[in-house]
Parts: sequence; structure tokens; C-alpha cells
Amino acid sequence: MVTERRRSWWGWGWEDEALNADQAANLAAALATRPGFQGRTVGAAPALSDVALPAARVAPPDSLAAFCSSDPYDRAAHTYGKSYRDTVRAFSGDLNAAPSFVAFPRDEQDVIDVLDWCGAEGVPAVPFGGGSSVVGGVELPGAVSVDLSRLDRVVEVDTMSRAARVQAGVFGPALEDQLRPHGYTLRHFPQSFEFSTLGGWLATRSGGHYATNYTHIDDFVESMRVITPRGVVESRRLPGSGAGPSPDRLFLGSEGILGVITEAWMRVQDRPVHRASAGVRFASFSDAVSATRGISQAALFPANCRLLDPGEAMTSAGVTDGSALLVLGFESADHPVDAWIARAVELCADHGGTLPEGVRSASGQGAAGAWRSSFLRAPYGRDAMVAMSVIADTFETACTWSNFEALHAGVVEAVEKVLADVCGGGWVTCRFTHVYPDGPAPYFTFLAPGRRGSELAQWEDIKSAASEVLLDMGGTITHHHAVGRDHRPWYDRQRPDGFAAALRAAKAALDPAAILNPGVLIDP
Repeated sequence: MVTERRRSWWGWGWEDEALNADQAANLAAALATRPGFQGRTVGAAPALSDVALPAARVAPPDSLAAFCSSDPYDRAAHTYGKSYRDTVRAFSGDLNAAPSFVAFPRDEQDVIDVLDWCGAEGVPAVPFGGGSSVVGGVELPGAVSVDLSRLDRVVEVDTMSRAARVQAGVFGPALEDQLRPHGYTLRHFPQSFEFSTLGGWLATRSGGHYATNYTHIDDFVESMRVITPRGVVESRRLPGSGAGPSPDRLFLGSEGILGVITEAWMRVQDRPVHRASAGVRFASFSDAVSATRGISQAALFPANCRLLDPGEAMTSAGVTDGSALLVLGFESADHPVDAWIARAVELCADHGGTLPEGVRSASGQGAAGAWRSSFLRAPYGRDAMVAMSVIADTFETACTWSNFEALHAGVVEAVEKVLADVCGGGWVTCRFTHVYPDGPAPYFTFLAPGRRGSELAQWEDIKSAASEVLLDMGGTITHHHAVGRDHRPWYDRQRPDGFAAALRAAKAALDPAAILNPGVLIDP
């Protein structure tokens, strides 16, 4: 008997990729070397059959039943995203936010039919891509979850313009598999790549793995097609236009409140064939920051330019000498990159950087390779820590280079204080995920010992303190994780005066019954 591989309904990724008992025990032993983390035991993952789902508020009508599901697994898997808060609640068996049912549209007409029914009945509809939101972007009790995963094809490829027309429900690996025979890649690889979709990337203005130049999904959009309750909105395919505000910009980052993105023409690229990588170490984190700024302002445009502070370098890349680590990578489909990485390494040397492992012609080796492996497996480790009542989460921002030193110091001081006050200890580390000529995108990770049953209250105190200091120090509440429901209080304060009114007017025009993902970005 062949059992279909399934994604975890409560945690990250595939059920069979979760840390096994030995791996979890090793993680617990590693954590036990830190004060406050001793004696952590791994709780048992919940069985869905033992979890009580709330009664559905509505049932799919006969007109929609052919592509809708009220199956317990489907409802459970569409209850939350994959944030720390989401995972803790699901692990504890709290599925009170479950949707009434899940719609799996097979085509655009199905999307139209679902939105028409929801509008007529006053039932909220939540667009759902891969469900990898870490900001409460897909959570709404009793709603209809509109899962786009059956709209999963590359429909057309324009080789002369180097663009592809892609349905919004395609997951990252399937998209690349369909582009590969044409010699193309979208070259957008967020950490959630395996479990997120093109439509989700567009709706949340996703940031990809590449650290410079083309970093956000915005950079690849040629045109978009969106189904709204008032009709179809489709922008014209153009390389650029100065004709008024951009229609695409209205829907990019709209997080499902204005319409359901069903397809887009995306700018694709030739697949790279030339690669080189290096891991540069710095005794001083400040010097490493200066070197990273120098590279970003030299227009070298490395594919990877991830700076890890000493704590991050130790836990994620196995660097045990107290050094900060700058992970560099260059690639090209057209020309060798030896000169580019040589210049970047030279700039690093000007700021005290050393290259103990040399330059490598392929990625996946040395400290840089260790970091990449850790990066991809990190969400599975997070789930294991949830089972140990360890509070493990991240928050990210962006700021100018001139503001980074003060912001970094202020954030670390504030978060370390709340960790001590709320959890009795813990630590916070920092890395750069993206760098721009005018500033970096710092990404902070914190771990702390939780008290079983009180983890969410502790997390909320930490999250609130971190969010407050980010805004107070002049950063953004999010660089690439979107707003959702978790960031709303701080997004409301960051947003320019008058913009909320303009956004509400757009929503009223496109979604007059206010059925689409209510509570996200604005109140109706």
C-alpha cells in the first residue's frame, strides 16, 4: 500500500521530514548547555483524530460542492499559517480558528463563483497559497479558505521577451521544474520556497534568497490578473510605464484584501552556469558591517551577501572562534564571476576580513554551505523546540546604513531585557538577509526558555517589545514577512497619514461587501 506524502497540519513542511527522536534529543542536549534550558523534554505531536474542530458556521452549497472540502485534515491544515504562535496553538490542539470549509478552485470561474457566493451570503473568504504566512495572514474563524493550489501551471512562455505566464497557485519547486526545460528560472527563492506559491509571493511582496539587486518579487512582475468581487482586473504587459500609478503596485502586498491573484506574467532569467562562493570571517562585527556596506555600494551585486553576527555564525554555520561571518556568492548565466568575487574579497580584506576556506567554485561547502543547510532545515528545528516549550522566533526590519548601529544596539538591549524579565534568560542574534546601497535588512532571531502553558503570553511580551523598538528606532515593522494580523498595530503607526483612507476607498470599490480577508491591513 502506497501512502501519499502529506504536509504537517500543525507544523512546518512534510510530516516525514520532522526531526526524529534522536535529532530532537541532540537539539535538547545542545540547548542544555545554555542557562535555563536544562531538562527540556520533547512533548508528543498531536494526532488530528484527538483534536476537536469547531462546528462549521456554513457548508458549501451544491453549486460549489464539487471543488470544496470539509475534511478534518483540510480544515486543520488551513486554520493557521506557520508562525511560532500558530505552531504553538496547533501543537496544543487549539483549532478554534478553523475555516468552515476549503475551496480548491480548478479555474478562474470557480474563483468567481466562490466570491459571488461569499458576497451574497456575507461569508468571509481568505485567499490561501501555501499557508506559510508567519504574521497571521490566513487566520479567520469560520471563513471560506480559498486554496489556489490547483491553478499550478506555467501556461505560456514568451522566449523573445523572456517572460512566462504563470498561474498563481504553483509552488516554488513546480514552477522551477516547468521553467527548466526552457532554460529559464524565476530566480526567486524565499526560505519558504518549497511550501509557498507565486500568488502568495505576490500578495505579500515576498523577499527571495538573493541578497542584492533583484530581491523582492516586485522586480519580476510584468503584469497581473486579479479576480475581485467587482470583476477582473488585468494590467497590460509592459517592460515599464509612466502612465499614472501602477495597477500592479496596488495588488502587490495587498495580502488578499482586494482580490484573488490568479495569474501573472513574470520576467524570467537564463539559468546560471557560473558560480563562486566564499565565507569571510571578521573579528569585529562592526568591521564586517562596513565591509558589507562597501560591497553593496560597489555595484557588484552578489547573489548572496549574508552577514551573520558571531552568535548566528556559531549556531548556524559552525564558526566557533567568535568571528562574524559574511557569506558571499556570485553567479551568472553569461560570464565567469571570478573577477567579481575577487573584488568583493578584496573589499572585505580592507576591513580586516579573512578567507580561511578560500573561494569555491560551487556552493554547499565549508561554513557557507553549513549555513545554507541550517537555513533550510531551521523551521523543522523550530517545531521541535515548540515541543520542548522553547520560545524560538524571528523578527526583521530594514534601515539606512547611517541608522544601523543605533538600531542594532537599541534592539539588542531591549530584547535582551525582555527575555531576562519574561523568561529568565535567552539570547538574540542578528544577520543581514538583504543589503541595498542605502541600507541593510537586519533579521533577528531569539531563543528563550518557555514555561509550559505560558509560552504564548511570554512570546507576546517579546514580540511587542521587539516591534516597539523597531518602530522607535526608525526601522520598518517588516521588510519581507508582510503585515497580516500580527503586525497590524505597528503597521497602522508606520503607514503615512491619509494612506489608510485611500486603501479603504480601493477596498470599497473592489470588495464592497468586505468579504476578502477582513482585518488585514485595514478595517473596512
